[in-house]
Amino acid sequence: MPDIVDTAVSAGSFNTLVAAVKAANLVDTLKGAGPFTVFAPTDEAFAKLPAGTVDSLLQDIPKLTKILTYHVVPGKVLSTDVVKLKSAKTVEGSEVKVDASSGVKINDATVTTPDVAADNGVIHIIDTVLIPA
Repeated sequence: MPDIVDTAVSAGSFNTLVAAVKAANLVDTLKGAGPFTVFAPTDEAFAKLPAGTVDSLLQDIPKLTKILTYHVVPGKVLSTDVVKLKSAKTVEGSEVKVDASSGVKINDATVTTPDVAADNGVIHIIDTVLIPA
């Protein structure tokens, strides 16, 4: 089974996320043993950001890294586990809010596809980029 990075690459809808992970030098980390849970924003999610945001983030690696690691939770958290949570601590260090009252929301992002299996964890596809406070 492919790892998280290879799974995202082969999906074809995470080109911006993959480019950002490469720019932030997080490829080796996300190819590591893990396990990791990644809330993965699609290219459409990145397109919702104000014009120029992605380009400016690609020039500000510390800020980019902070945002990307805010999308990662240590461990393999499947949808059956997520629905029992109110929040989850991210690799970035702060927590994301989890609301499973009507579908599953992570902060203001909706999980559109849960439980995409990877060799070193799981991906939950989201429709909005998560921005830490």
